[in-house]
Amino acid sequence: MEPMHQIPARGGLNYDETPFLAIWEVTQSCDLACKHCRAAAQPIAHPDELSNAEGKALIDQIADMHIPIFVFTGGDPMKRKDVFELIRYAADKGVQVALTPSATPLLTREAIFKLKEAGLVRLGISLDGSSPEIHDKFRGLPGAWARTIQAIEWANEAGIPIQVHTTISRHNAHDLDDLCNLFEKLAIVMWNVFFLVPVGRGQLDDLLSGEEFEKVFGKIYELSHRVSFQIKTTEAMHYRRYLLQNNLEERKMGHGHPHAAKHEYEPGTPTADAKTRTMGWATRRVNDGKGFMFISHVGNVYPSGFLPIHAGNIREIPLADIYRHAPIFKSLRDTSKLEGKCGACEYKEICGGSRARAYAVTGDPLAQEPCCIYQPKNWDPELEHKAEAFKDVKSEQLVVL
Repeated sequence: MEPMHQIPARGGLNYDETPFLAIWEVTQSCDLACKHCRAAAQPIAHPDELSNAEGKALIDQIADMHIPIFVFTGGDPMKRKDVFELIRYAADKGVQVALTPSATPLLTREAIFKLKEAGLVRLGISLDGSSPEIHDKFRGLPGAWARTIQAIEWANEAGIPIQVHTTISRHNAHDLDDLCNLFEKLAIVMWNVFFLVPVGRGQLDDLLSGEEFEKVFGKIYELSHRVSFQIKTTEAMHYRRYLLQNNLEERKMGHGHPHAAKHEYEPGTPTADAKTRTMGWATRRVNDGKGFMFISHVGNVYPSGFLPIHAGNIREIPLADIYRHAPIFKSLRDTSKLEGKCGACEYKEICGGSRARAYAVTGDPLAQEPCCIYQPKNWDPELEHKAEAFKDVKSEQLVVL
């Protein structure tokens, strides 16, 4: 079976019809209380979470839609007793399943080997610091770092490819070099750098500024030249713009890879070297609701787990119909509806900004990316000030009314 990080979006996968990635929150139950938790997870499962039969029916729909990647998340998916059965059912249907468990006592060596036997193709585990001091504070549980390292070692032993997720915020932006040094020792295959969206337990105070985003982009770009694993960013769509700008600049100076432009514009093209290590993922152009969807523990479908605009429930509407026809999904896939700088930006087709972050900060999923400092060529900053002033006046009028 083809490793998940090599699954192509070949044949021009049409994001109006089929997402590249679907995530199912199999349960909201979890024994951790992480600072940034989207799900605001609880120790006890929701009484109305999808049943075993409903979960299998969902997997059938995922198979019918030919979605390349299907992720079981939570909460903690290990809290769901039928998780092994569901993975095996998906594997038998030809659906490639990845799992993002929490590093708790449930994630034993025996459980990891059992996941491999069931047909799991990728284990995604969170590691937010190179030391226990950084990680455990963020995860709200002493000993979480050590348990995470142990789980990664067990996954290596079992032969399950490991993808590490790191949520970047003010608490760990300084730690990226040390993190990557640790990842090299742990033999991971991919690093998923997640940029905070202030929902759930994620707070605005932890959100990086636009200038800080650019500094982290620079660090990730530098690291991508020398690490052995792939790097993927999540909720940092403007890193694609940063990549394109830097590769164009390198080619002008005669330092860039001669085929870099091909990687920038052809999803699924295999990366040639470390300089283009992030290209394959960065250029899939996946965004909230565009090549991506999220199914909650009770069957509600959203453009993203971080964009809580309800589009329908799979108990009432087929999954394909929700993805293809729900108004919020269709709006998010229409770049002509983007507002502010994002609407005017020459990079909007490959970027489009984080729709989840725009919604979290402004209440408008089509507003401009709030953490991007780039000024599009055809954008007048005066227009931005006028638009903000208009919104303020409109808000005051609503208050008066």
